[in-house]
Formats: sequence, C-alpha cells, structure tokens
Amino acid sequence: MVTRTLIIIPTYNERDSLPVQVDGVRTACPDVDILVADDNSPDGTGEWADARAEQDSHVHVLHRPGKQGLGAAYLAGFAWGLERGYDVLVEMDADGSHRARDLPAVLNAPGQWDLAIGSRWVPGGSVVNWPKHRLFLSTNANRYVRVMLGLHVKDATAGFRAYQASALRSLELSSVESQGYCFQIDMAWRVAKAGGRIVEVPITFVEREQGVSKMSGAIIREALVKTTVWGMKERATQVRRAFHRQ
Repeated sequence: MVTRTLIIIPTYNERDSLPVQVDGVRTACPDVDILVADDNSPDGTGEWADARAEQDSHVHVLHRPGKQGLGAAYLAGFAWGLERGYDVLVEMDADGSHRARDLPAVLNAPGQWDLAIGSRWVPGGSVVNWPKHRLFLSTNANRYVRVMLGLHVKDATAGFRAYQASALRSLELSSVESQGYCFQIDMAWRVAKAGGRIVEVPITFVEREQGVSKMSGAIIREALVKTTVWGMKERATQVRRAFHRQ
C-alpha cells in the first residue's frame, strides 16, 4: 500500500526562501506532495507558489485571506489534506530551518507512531547559529511543559513533525485556538491525551538566513500562560479523581 504524504508549508513573505525549501523537499522525497499555505503575502510568495504549482503536479497552493497565525495555517492545511485522503501530514517551515535532508528520517521514524517529532533536544539533535537567549528559552520552555503537563516529550515546541491522518481525525481540531509555540505544545498534548504514540528523531535545526523571524513576545506569553492554565486544570482534575476514588 502506497502512503500518501503531504508536506504543509505555511508562508508569509517567504519569497526568497520558499523556492529553496520546495526544491529541497522535492529532492529529498520526490514522491511527497507539498501544500503551500500562503497568508496573502505582499512580497509575491503566493504568486511564485502558483507558478510553481502549474509546472509541478506535486505542488499545491492554499490561498488564505490574510495573516492569521501559524496554528490557523496548519489547521487549514490539515483540513485540506484530510479531505483529499492523505495518510501522513507534515509540518515544515519555509525558511530552511527545517532541513529537507532530515525529512526522510522524520517520515521513517521507528516503530508505530501517531506523531513523529523532528527533535533538537534528543541525543543526536542539535541547533546551528542560535544565540544563547534562544537556547535558554527553548530548553527551559520544554522543561516547563514537561513539569506542568506531564508530557514526556523532549521537544514539545518543535515545528518539524509528522502526523498520521488517523491521529488527526481522532482529535477535536475545531477547538484548537493556539498559535506559534503554543500550537505545537497543544497538538502534542492532545495526541498524548488521546493515547497516541509520540516518537522523537534527532534533527539539526538551522537558524534562518533569509527573512525575518516570526517569533514575538506575544507568542512566548501565549505559550507560558496557556501551558500554566492547562497544567493547573490537569492537576485539579487529578485531585478530583483521587478524591472520588477514596
């Protein structure tokens, strides 16, 4: 049985980096399809993607009305892929931070899995060209997630990941409102709570060389606040269950 795989690449002003990423994916995994989910980029990213799609049947474009955030773009991409019967749906950045050469390792993660994460923080994983404050933020954010949510994942904030379509269908995606780092945490936790198996494979994350990072204080605050609220609710639920058992 042939596995149909869709790579979802959200874009906003990625005209310079997107062609490199698309070429890299097409070289690393020639049989996969690519969906460019463009948020009406003013720099012509969507127009380039349209032109590429006309030349390459493996490339598709989803035009969205405006900049609505990373989580919304991925949810739209999931819906597009699930409607068309793809078996595996993959998240990748357009800027080259997620190296196309690491894609086969993520897709061929060992064992049976519902979510395969390309991880920076498992043995063999690494980051390149990150300043110390980014290293501090990422490593400690993931420690906080593990403590608050009991989520046994080293890199819950990672954005390079593959989902089995069956796992996505089992989740209530319509209730997901998170963005940025928080979206990745939210989705991994939902898979774990649904009983899904999560595996991590080492990848090398390379800081973008072109364009501007979408990271902001608002994204960081959202992740911190929501993770704290989720964790407190989970602890309260555990206490209530323990009380009822007694």
